[in-house]
Amino acid sequence: MKLTKDPSRVELRLARRMWPDARGTRMEELRLLVQRHRLSVALGEIRDLDNHWYVTHSGLIQLAFRRRCCGIKTTLEERLSDPLAGRWMFKATVYKSPRSRGFVGFGDADPSNVSSLVRGAEMRVAETRAVCRALRKAYGIGICSVEELGAFSSSSQSAPAQANKSHASNGSNNGQPRLRDQLCLLIRQYNLDPTLVKAYAADFCGTETLSGAGRDLVESFISHLSASAKANHRYDCAIVFPAIL
Repeated sequence: MKLTKDPSRVELRLARRMWPDARGTRMEELRLLVQRHRLSVALGEIRDLDNHWYVTHSGLIQLAFRRRCCGIKTTLEERLSDPLAGRWMFKATVYKSPRSRGFVGFGDADPSNVSSLVRGAEMRVAETRAVCRALRKAYGIGICSVEELGAFSSSSQSAPAQANKSHASNGSNNGQPRLRDQLCLLIRQYNLDPTLVKAYAADFCGTETLSGAGRDLVESFISHLSASAKANHRYDCAIVFPAIL
């Protein structure tokens, strides 16, 4: 990918390809987020859900790193938690500098307000939500984070249903996981943006959509994506998604 004097132009150009319906005021909001906080669309630090922008936990962590955050402290609120019911409450404090008094955020999670994909991990979800809220306060992020929603993302919620629908075309073979399940596992394992993966898959397979590709092509793409992600632990999308960028 060629370097540019204004990286935000690359981010906005990618955003227009990913979300062609986002125009006018929404694109102006996105431009301010990208320029002011250096959040990256390519790295999945901003998501579009139901025509609203959301920041991600990874985006907030990267923002804190760039701003040289002094530290983040989390504590379990034991009196407000119920381990037997899977209900947890955490308090997070973000220290922007050694002399900072700290910015506090609380996060809660229980089986009723987390995605089925993370059921059983409510304690970690609660801690993540607390950190997200504290970071948003500390750095003046006015939009909610994806992790603070009732589920991690609409893509995650719909993944099981989509996998069931595609069972006939991408069904298991000799006990092996379905291709769509393998792809979903890669997305979660390497924290990839599902929208970017779909776009790259279609480009890789030479089809308009991933569903239009044959099984052999999909298997080749999954193998290629897995190798690229493993070789690039810093998730530089110029390497993982070269055809898009």
